[in-house]
Amino acid sequence: MSQEQSYQLVGANPSPYSRKLRAILRYRRLPHVWKVGTADTLPELAQVRPKLVPLLRLPGEDQWRTDSTPLAHLLEQRHPGQRSIVPVDPGLAFICHLLEDFADEWVNKPMFHYRWHEDATALWAANWIVRDTLPKAHGQALQQAAKFFHDRQRSRMAMVGCTPANAPVIEASYRRLLALLESEVTAGRYLFGSRPSLADFALYGQLAQLTIDPWPQRVCRELAPGVEAWAITLDDAAGIEGEWQPERAAALREGLLEMVGAEYLPFLAANARALAEGAGEVVVSVRGQEYRQAPVAYQGKCYAEIRRRWAGLSGEAQASLRPLLESTACLKWLVNTN
Repeated sequence: MSQEQSYQLVGANPSPYSRKLRAILRYRRLPHVWKVGTADTLPELAQVRPKLVPLLRLPGEDQWRTDSTPLAHLLEQRHPGQRSIVPVDPGLAFICHLLEDFADEWVNKPMFHYRWHEDATALWAANWIVRDTLPKAHGQALQQAAKFFHDRQRSRMAMVGCTPANAPVIEASYRRLLALLESEVTAGRYLFGSRPSLADFALYGQLAQLTIDPWPQRVCRELAPGVEAWAITLDDAAGIEGEWQPERAAALREGLLEMVGAEYLPFLAANARALAEGAGEVVVSVRGQEYRQAPVAYQGKCYAEIRRRWAGLSGEAQASLRPLLESTACLKWLVNTN
């Protein structure tokens, strides 16, 4: 099959969202060409803005598209029924979106924290990232590029909330996530049955980094070795056959939603208030501990989209979800802005 008949995916192995989208293409058995690089190393991307990965080009098109979540939904539209990753039931589809967003935007904080907080892991990660994205760099050029990237990423830690003051909240969240997953997931067990969903792939994207970076890998292997095996399996799930069996993973979804209600949605609501008020800082209590960071416009859009999806559900679908969302303290953040 020619490249004109295949999806063109540009990303980076150390990028959680690149790994997420590549895993989706693999699972759905959609022909694609995977290229590692950036606009600085691939001439065809020279004019593409913003300079973010992953980038996806559809067969027969010249346009490059970005943002893994809308790209995943675009693939759903283009290939309906072909190993879909969104549950058919509207209520479960909403839960899938909520858990995907939690993985993309909240589990990303442990990923960033563990990658850049510890000196040894930060140096390792900087070298891996530069070797992955700049394969022609060697010697002093490689060392200079790695140092530049290392220093830049560490300078950005406060922007995403990865500060020493927030470290206890972030590390406790990672350990809580590992404990939940370790008790439930196996090679054939996912969030909505024996087939992976969009939410599974979003978790995989972050865990693909957390289970390879030295410091969080040590934590995972100590507390939840099965999670690393689960992530490895999801890297290429093209051979997995399964069914939507939501009853199989009800306890896991409830546990994850408790994390969403106690940690992620309070943060999103506080972020939305800070954006609306023009405040320079988000301040929120997460499980009784103060968490602070700069407001993020994109996460304001995430919260608006979650609430839009909830409001768009039928009365019957909302009624079926209310007991679960109320017991996990999620519901109040979906219907109120305070």
